[in-house]
Amino acid sequence: MITASLGAELWHVVCSIALGFANVAFTGSLLLSFAMMGSILWYAKRRPKGTPVSWGEAMAAAMYVTFILFFFFGVVPDRWLNYAQGSLSMRSDAILAGPGSTGWFKDIPVVISKGTIADLVTVLLYGLGFNLSVIMWAKWQKRGDAVTEEVEKSNYGRPLVKA
Repeated sequence: MITASLGAELWHVVCSIALGFANVAFTGSLLLSFAMMGSILWYAKRRPKGTPVSWGEAMAAAMYVTFILFFFFGVVPDRWLNYAQGSLSMRSDAILAGPGSTGWFKDIPVVISKGTIADLVTVLLYGLGFNLSVIMWAKWQKRGDAVTEEVEKSNYGRPLVKA
């Protein structure tokens, strides 16, 4: 049972989420996922559209993408939940609002616990991974589509314009 006010408990939850980045396993897996997605965007700038792909390149790319998805949808949320339920004590018996709490919102009929907040952060991590995946693949599919309106230049650097 929580004995502090709701404001103090909410501050504790916010600080606990911020302390989640102090966990090496969670932060490391999150940063590795970002770096792997960033490397795909970096490679997309250098690979021309329409370049033929060998069987080996296709298998390596499929394995790389599967590893990214495994990390973003498996390892990152798991590391967050283990840390939140373990070291941060964000369990379902620590009630922030609703019946059984001692905070400001003890009269509302909905029970909000620290476990609910930890699960909400997990859902946000899944949403982040999904949105980044969609954005990453949209950028991959649109690579090389930018059309520039450059005018042909002469040997001296001046534009050649037909009258």
